[in-house]
Amino acid sequence: MTVAEQFAPAAAHSATFACSDPFRPVRLWLWSVAGLIFAMVIVGGATRLTESGLSITEWKPILGVIPPLSHEAWLDEFEKYKLIPQYAQLFPTMTLGEFQVIYFWEWGHRLLGRVIGLAFALPLAFFWFQGILTRGLKWRLTGLLALGGLQGAVGWWMVTSGLSKRVEVAPERLAAHLLLASITFAAIVWIATGLKPAASEAGQGLKGWAFGLLALGLTQIGLGALVAGSRAGLTYNDWPFMAGHLVPPMEHLARLDPWWLNILENITMIQFQHRLAAYALLALALWHMVSARRGSPASKAARRATALAGLVATQAVIGIVTLMLVVPIWAGLLHQAFAMVVLAMAAVHARRLS
Repeated sequence: MTVAEQFAPAAAHSATFACSDPFRPVRLWLWSVAGLIFAMVIVGGATRLTESGLSITEWKPILGVIPPLSHEAWLDEFEKYKLIPQYAQLFPTMTLGEFQVIYFWEWGHRLLGRVIGLAFALPLAFFWFQGILTRGLKWRLTGLLALGGLQGAVGWWMVTSGLSKRVEVAPERLAAHLLLASITFAAIVWIATGLKPAASEAGQGLKGWAFGLLALGLTQIGLGALVAGSRAGLTYNDWPFMAGHLVPPMEHLARLDPWWLNILENITMIQFQHRLAAYALLALALWHMVSARRGSPASKAARRATALAGLVATQAVIGIVTLMLVVPIWAGLLHQAFAMVVLAMAAVHARRLS
């Protein structure tokens, strides 16, 4: 028997296995990109909590990869930062060394964004020209690539809001930036989950609940970004009350005119609506868990619904602790990271039921 004949059965088995899961490399790539976006959100949170986001006052998509390399270059960047209101009003005594710390947070955040772009675009081109992707998958992945490019533009649009008349970025622009990143993250998780062969599941009316949880989770992330951007977490640091009230007085909730400005600019309303959305998300997750365990008690859907309810409950506890401790950096980052964990689980669960 020749060597080729000896290994022929194994080769045939390997080929059969590969054909049974042809999208495995694509799936692993997408999960890797999702991991990078998760890291990007955490670094972005640290950049915000350390007041680093306005330290780089120019957008240089290519040349910005290289940080200042000489003492003179550092002084030049520092002088540019001194021209914006944040320096004059918040950090007038900042030293060059302190500036370098916040500069590297923002530089690292932008560099990671560029890395994610390459980590997505280059493998996409490879899989495309290898003929691995279906037509529908090509369209979806191209759309995700466009979302990534849009995210960079939205990030700079956010930064510009804090360079002239404010000492921080506009909360609604921060919310748009984080929400777009979260949508991209959830979409990648959705597509990656759908590429794994799995037995069909009988949703038994669970699909609508799962999609509701996913939508409400994204909404809550956007509301949380408004809290972060307006520093609303530094006020009303008691729970379950807000300055002694379960529901703040209407004159505090609706003090701005027109009424919709309260949603974006009234700190009392911003924190209150974030709390209400958290209660609604937890109630929906618990109800969904009960429905799943009653309808399909031993199913994968019921186990996922239970896990999702547990994650949402844990996130609620983290949020309460973060608020009552007046948002220390470690708690703020944990709260933001766990929001992405909840979002990923909600996306996987909804995809499996769809």
